[in-house]
Amino acid sequence: MSALLVALASATGSTVADSSPVPGGSINRALQARLADGRRIFVKHHPDAPAGSYRAEAEGLAWLAAADALRTPAVVAVGEGPGPRFLALEWIEAGPGGPAAQEAFGRGLAALHLSGAPAFGLDRDNAIGGLPQANGPCETWPEFYGARRLTAMARQAVDDGGLPPSFMDRIAGLCARLPELCGPPEPPARLHGDLWSGNAIIDARGGPAVVDPAVYGGHREMDLAMMRLFGGFSPRVYAAYDEVHPRAAGHEDRVALFQLYPVLVHVRLFGGGYARQAEDIVSRYG
Repeated sequence: MSALLVALASATGSTVADSSPVPGGSINRALQARLADGRRIFVKHHPDAPAGSYRAEAEGLAWLAAADALRTPAVVAVGEGPGPRFLALEWIEAGPGGPAAQEAFGRGLAALHLSGAPAFGLDRDNAIGGLPQANGPCETWPEFYGARRLTAMARQAVDDGGLPPSFMDRIAGLCARLPELCGPPEPPARLHGDLWSGNAIIDARGGPAVVDPAVYGGHREMDLAMMRLFGGFSPRVYAAYDEVHPRAAGHEDRVALFQLYPVLVHVRLFGGGYARQAEDIVSRYG
């Protein structure tokens, strides 16, 4: 039996009856396991996972669950060493979805955002795509987005060689304009933080659920812009969202602006055409 399965048995209080690999994204490895007591679990693991990253994700899931708006998988166990590092979660069986499920997702996301957050930021740092994400709170959204998101991730991308040093001057110019670009002031929303279609599930009962968050308090249009970056969400989702929590005027003009942060994350992770996309977005608003 592998060290991971031994650690899982110890953490869950039940031996692993069987397990099989499942797709886990580009960062983590993953498996589905059936415990001897009958529970089915999803396990994320990686030998080089940053210390504390799985604990932070578990805390993020709990923070989302506290809003009672969208289903999140229950945390079964967290392994932070010594030994294998892993996050064991309740297995959520995916269902076929449909128009009603899509509308339920939109309404649930609106309710999540309306549940709010204490500040723009969070009382702890976490990660996005395996990269460190600083969440030190700021008084305003433009300040937070400029300092903690755009400047911080752009600096890392430049230091990695994914973007030229001159990009920092362009980001500084954009950040100076954020108070006029970010739209009407809004209170901080409770954000998933990495809401692409792969992190949204319609469960077997047709209910919406979310996984793999990178949570913080921020502008709600961040989640909505991320959803449009790679597609996969029906227009019904956005229509249902607006029925509960209508977006502010000019939101279409801010989509690319709020996509810039996840694009910078992808510059760091994958390089390639994402660098050009980041340059294009800065040119659009610069």
